[in-house]
Amino acid sequence: LFLQKYTTSMDFVRKFERQCGSQASVKRLRAHPSYHSFNNKWNLPVYFQIRFREIAGALEEALSDTLEEAPAGSSFFLLATHMVWTTLVKCWSDQMFLPLLAHRLWKLSLQILARYSVFISEVSVRPISSENTKESKKPVPVGRKESSLSLNPSEDQGNGSSPESLPLSSISSTQQIYIAADLDKLQDRIPDILDMIKPRLEIIGFKNISCIAGALEDSKTSLSACVPTLNNRIIQDLSESSFAYLKSALEVPRLYRRTNKEVPTKASPYVDSALKPFYQLQNDYRETLKQPMVHQWLEGALSESTQKYYETVSDVLSSVKKMEESLKRLKQARRTATSNPLGTNGGMSDDNKIRLQLALDVEYFGEQIRKMGLETSSIKSFSALAELVLTAKDQATTEPS
Repeated sequence: LFLQKYTTSMDFVRKFERQCGSQASVKRLRAHPSYHSFNNKWNLPVYFQIRFREIAGALEEALSDTLEEAPAGSSFFLLATHMVWTTLVKCWSDQMFLPLLAHRLWKLSLQILARYSVFISEVSVRPISSENTKESKKPVPVGRKESSLSLNPSEDQGNGSSPESLPLSSISSTQQIYIAADLDKLQDRIPDILDMIKPRLEIIGFKNISCIAGALEDSKTSLSACVPTLNNRIIQDLSESSFAYLKSALEVPRLYRRTNKEVPTKASPYVDSALKPFYQLQNDYRETLKQPMVHQWLEGALSESTQKYYETVSDVLSSVKKMEESLKRLKQARRTATSNPLGTNGGMSDDNKIRLQLALDVEYFGEQIRKMGLETSSIKSFSALAELVLTAKDQATTEPS
């Protein structure tokens, strides 16, 4: 209502000034006590403070521990990012913008972007929960009070508690991906902010647009600084989810030793389970995430899990070799066949079945990586892993029964 009345009144004043016959007349009008009295009735700083508190309150509510999803139709995943963007748009819209408040609105815009940068930095270090997204949206009884926008930069935002002494609320893997995707989208929209601001500043005769563009670029740089931590967390989470199944390679010897099991012909089920997190990432976000971003996560996570997989398979093969040599020595000492490592059917030995199974597992693992659109050569340790099991496979298939 204030904005509407103020705008209407200022339109009236401008029309009245146009009735003056000369610039001198306009100057005399503006110097008149009645003119000053009329302008002083509009307390713009108080109006701005009211709108500021309104905006800051809504924004802080959105930047909460619960990480709610954005409303339907939003181009963002999370309500927090949605509110940041809509608030920025609102600052320069007809519903809020006033020429005499341009400097304050510009400062507020930078504060909003800085606040979001702090928010991203904070959620990036929260522990990852195994709960699904809906469960993790439940409010936590105790959590940190997020830093808030302040009318007075020197105002103490603390509540007497040390942030380090309060527990961090967890986030789900899905929310972590949402944060990274939203951060990327918001960075892409920084130029749009300049497009919104530029016409407004031209109204008040401000021409140093390069200064505004530079400040926005600094804000974008601040947001970009959050990306590596987020990417590393997502890669780590994917890697751990995958390796939780890949370490099942340790169980392969138990499946074949003294079980008279048939010679393996296909990969173990654990390989598909280990690949599931990567399939889900590709399929669930195919239309919403940039493919280079997904590619980076997949490559990083596969490299980490493959390195651990290599170490696991290497340990298993070393253990198999030691067991095989131990049985051979025992056989020679006893000069009896009771400890013969060969299967009871007289075919491939249990140790060679283990070697062959691991080779099949790794070959299938590599095939699926290529089906994801990745090159195994870009996956660290995969070439070493493939070479390791190839040697084992050659031994298993060429060694006489």
